[in-house]
Amino acid sequence: MGHRTLAAAVADLERTGQLVRISDEIDPHLEAAEVHRRVYRAGGPAVLFTRVTGTPFPMASNLFGTLDRAKFLFRDALADVRKLVELKTDPGRARKHPWRYWKLPLLAWRLRPKFVRTGPVLRHTTTLSRLPQLKCWPMDGGPFVTLPQVYTEHPDAPGWMRSNIGMYRVQFGGNRYEPDREVGLHYQIHRGIGAHHAAAVRRGERLRVNVIVGGPPALAVAAVMPLPEGLPELAFAAALGGRRLRMVTPWEPGVKWAPTGTPPHRVLPMPAEADFVISGWIDPTRTKPEGPFGDHLGYYSLTHDFPVMTVDAVYHRPGAIWPFTVVGRPPQEDTTFGELIHELTGPVIPTVIPGLHAVHAVDAAGVHPLLLAIGSERYTPYAPTRRPQELLTLANAILGQGQLSLAKYLFIVAKEDAPALDIHDIPAFLRHLLERFDPERDLHFQTRTTIDTLDYSAGMGLNAGSKVVIAAAGPKRRALGTSVPAELTLPAGFTDPRMVLPGVLAVRGPTYRAEVATEGAPDVIRLVEHLEAHDTTLQGLPLFIVSDDSDFLSRTLNNFLWAVFTRSDPARDVYGVGASTHYKHWGCRGPVVIDARLKPHMPPPLECDAAVTKKVDALFARGGPLAGIEK
Repeated sequence: MGHRTLAAAVADLERTGQLVRISDEIDPHLEAAEVHRRVYRAGGPAVLFTRVTGTPFPMASNLFGTLDRAKFLFRDALADVRKLVELKTDPGRARKHPWRYWKLPLLAWRLRPKFVRTGPVLRHTTTLSRLPQLKCWPMDGGPFVTLPQVYTEHPDAPGWMRSNIGMYRVQFGGNRYEPDREVGLHYQIHRGIGAHHAAAVRRGERLRVNVIVGGPPALAVAAVMPLPEGLPELAFAAALGGRRLRMVTPWEPGVKWAPTGTPPHRVLPMPAEADFVISGWIDPTRTKPEGPFGDHLGYYSLTHDFPVMTVDAVYHRPGAIWPFTVVGRPPQEDTTFGELIHELTGPVIPTVIPGLHAVHAVDAAGVHPLLLAIGSERYTPYAPTRRPQELLTLANAILGQGQLSLAKYLFIVAKEDAPALDIHDIPAFLRHLLERFDPERDLHFQTRTTIDTLDYSAGMGLNAGSKVVIAAAGPKRRALGTSVPAELTLPAGFTDPRMVLPGVLAVRGPTYRAEVATEGAPDVIRLVEHLEAHDTTLQGLPLFIVSDDSDFLSRTLNNFLWAVFTRSDPARDVYGVGASTHYKHWGCRGPVVIDARLKPHMPPPLECDAAVTKKVDALFARGGPLAGIEK
């Protein structure tokens, strides 16, 4: 059976040589995060910090640092979860192979939580200031919970069946938060808690919230799963954890009821085996500044007003362990979550959007900025020539699906043109697309729409930006260049042309200055005009990148994916040689040009503190507890 507690999972990893203990005292202010990043980067083990400055609680990190380790933690239940996915994709399998699915009725019973009168999590209470004050990046606004499981129930229909558990970051110190009384709750759009918050606003009620930390490892995975409506995360956690979840509710009089004059509010249940639960409520009309926070795009998300949670109590079990992760420029530990999710849910995609075969949210590009997709193109199989048609229908469907709707760039190709194309082979996918797309016809923009809350590339504030779909169907249109053309010339200020991938050329541009025109950066417009006069040299280069450092961009595929797609907004930063607009459709004859320079409205990239890095070196040196992990 799966692990009932985090402590059981830690012991299992230690017993099998997949966890290392650090008994040296570690400061949660930057040091713990620096250790985590370096261990993760080396493909190292999970880490248990037994002595943490300023807190009595040990910390654990990198529990999900590799896909093999994540699958090891859930080894007893993965087969059953895969069978559930199989039945979702083909319900008829149960009739054809009843012997394979004979245990599923028992699994269905296990999905329902077991409500109990008491549990370990209620044994002790503490305060926010006694928790590990984890700060991961130098400019972070305070300590954060980085592996929270935020539990809410729908105010219109209380109960676990319409509950939501999401991994929304929690800031519990700094800024203007009242010490030991308030925490900031940051969640992005298209998150389940948003519907609960909106209902609380409409009803004029407080929204009860439990921030769960630790507990069965399956809860953390459930909190990030893109589950369909009607399937509570509690149920999925039970399936993945291999056992029913025990849920307990505290009934202290001071917690059970809201202050006099306001409606009573039911206290939320919490996992009996959780390590910590921060229990409280949100006044749905009240906010406070939250952030900055070093985020998974590789930059800081800045300070903005977000909901503030008033804390009634902080519960913890005996022997509680504080789990944490560190986010930043990918890949990081959350990459493993994405890999595990893909393994579990990938086969379901065609059942959600018929005609769609695969979608890949590219981790190295920050997940939401870039989606790759493979779909069918069957609308006119009798036509002598083929162009994207069904692909555009599929693209609209993808951009209407929950968190997929936050994508900025969606590249979609036809399966019929290359049935063996692997969506995770990014160079092969990009080559296939660039060989086939028509820049005059196949770029489709959406402007002034929603993008990821953490993405500032458009300079339009939170949740605002644009999208572009690039679709490709049919035979090859061009042979891609693999070297910088000898006859290529560049205007003043543009230097160092480098090939990044076949068909993709990057140049170093001038430092970006604030726009003085509404239709683009003057220096890039000047570059485009220059290239238009020399377009015969660019026939094999359909994609041209303006960057701050073309050498950095060309050094690795991940550098290219990260810098281009996190530092550009399609409507603002996509240009074209020989561009024109026909009946409001924008296209171009020659290369598509993307301005991927850092802009003044963007937050700074994340950088480690050099003094902390140097201090942590001792742990990895000969004789240190992490010696030999970095090779």
